[in-house]
Amino acid sequence: MERKLYLVAYDVSAPQRLRLALEIVRDYAVGGQKSAFECYLSELEQNELQRRLGDALDTDEDRYFILGLDPRARTRTLGRGRPPSNPDWFYMG
Repeated sequence: MERKLYLVAYDVSAPQRLRLALEIVRDYAVGGQKSAFECYLSELEQNELQRRLGDALDTDEDRYFILGLDPRARTRTLGRGRPPSNPDWFYMG
């Protein structure tokens, strides 16, 4: 089963549907934040995700899109990231 890389994003107005959209998309996501996620999907998974979101959201108020991405494309970022630092010990209390 061949999977392709997609960007899945949504804009949902009602808090209950927003939580539901997040739960649905997280079932397929490999990474993301807020309401935009990267997903590797087969054709069957893409159709299933589209059906689930379509069933859960209000088409008059909410929007979502599933955009195919080229995994060979060069990644571009904004800002400067800092590498994570791991201290010698952690305190959890």
